[in-house]
Amino acid sequence: MTTRLEAASAVDLLGALAQSTRLGIFRLLMRYRPHGLAAGDIGRLLAVPHNTLSTHLAALEQVGLLASRREGRHIIFAAVPDRADALLGFLSEACCSQSPSACETPATPYLSRREAQATDTPLRVLIVCTGNSARSIMAEAVMNREGLGRIQAYSAGSRPHEAPHPLALQLLRELGYATADFRSKSWDEFLAADAPEIDLVITVCDSAADEACPSFPGAPMRVHWGLDDPAEVGGPVEARRAAFRQSYRDLTARVTALVNLPFESMMLDDLAPALEAIGRMDGATPKSLEAA
Repeated sequence: MTTRLEAASAVDLLGALAQSTRLGIFRLLMRYRPHGLAAGDIGRLLAVPHNTLSTHLAALEQVGLLASRREGRHIIFAAVPDRADALLGFLSEACCSQSPSACETPATPYLSRREAQATDTPLRVLIVCTGNSARSIMAEAVMNREGLGRIQAYSAGSRPHEAPHPLALQLLRELGYATADFRSKSWDEFLAADAPEIDLVITVCDSAADEACPSFPGAPMRVHWGLDDPAEVGGPVEARRAAFRQSYRDLTARVTALVNLPFESMMLDDLAPALEAIGRMDGATPKSLEAA
C-alpha cells in the first residue's frame, strides 16, 4: 500500500528530480529495479563524472528515492519505487477522486533487471546505421556489456565509413570500453554463408531505415530506434563532444530498457510493441515517433 505523501515531502521529491542528471539516474535505476547498479556502472551508462555523480546520488538518497547498500567493494544504488508511486498519487489525487479509471497506471514494458544467465542461444542483434561509425558502434559496445551474455550484438552500415568516428571511440574509451576491435563494416558481411544468424535488426538512423534492408540469415525482426547523428554537429570540439555524450545517453536508455525485458519468454505480439515503445524514448527522431 502506497504511503500518502504530505505537501512538504512532495516538494522535496520534485526538487530532487528537477535536474536532468538526477532524473536520468532515477529513470535508469527504475529500469534496473529491484537489484540496482554500482555507482561506477551508473556513471558509465550516463557518462557522468564520478565527483558529480556522487553529489546527485546523495541528493536522491536524501529524499528517499534511492537506497544504497554495500556489496564487497561496491556501493549499490537502487530505486525506491514506493516513493515515486507516492509522488504520482499526490499529483493525481484530484483527478482520481473524480475519475479513477482515467488515472490507472498503464503496464510498462520495462521490467526488473534480468540476472546474467549462461546461454548457447543469445539474442543476436545487428545494429545498423548508414556509416557504422558512431551511433551503431556505441550501441554495440553498450549492448554487449549490458547484455550479460544474453545478447550478442554486432553493428554494420549500408555505406560504411573508412573507420569509426574518433569522438565515438574516445568517449567509449573514457567510459571503460575496449575499442581496439571496432571497425566500420558493410552489412554485406552479414549476408555471407558463414555469417551468424540474426534475430533482431535495429536501425538507429533514419536514412538506413529508409533503405531496402537485405534478407539477413535468420529472418530477423526489424525495429527503428532513430536518433540524430552526433557527427553532424559542428562548432567547437566541446560542443561536438557534448553531442556524442547525449547520443550515447539516448542509446544507453534504449539498451538498458531492452536488456531488462524478459525477451526470452515473450511472444512476438508482445515483444514487437515493446521494442517499438523503446524506440520512442527521449531523443527519438520524428520517424521513430510515427507509430506513437
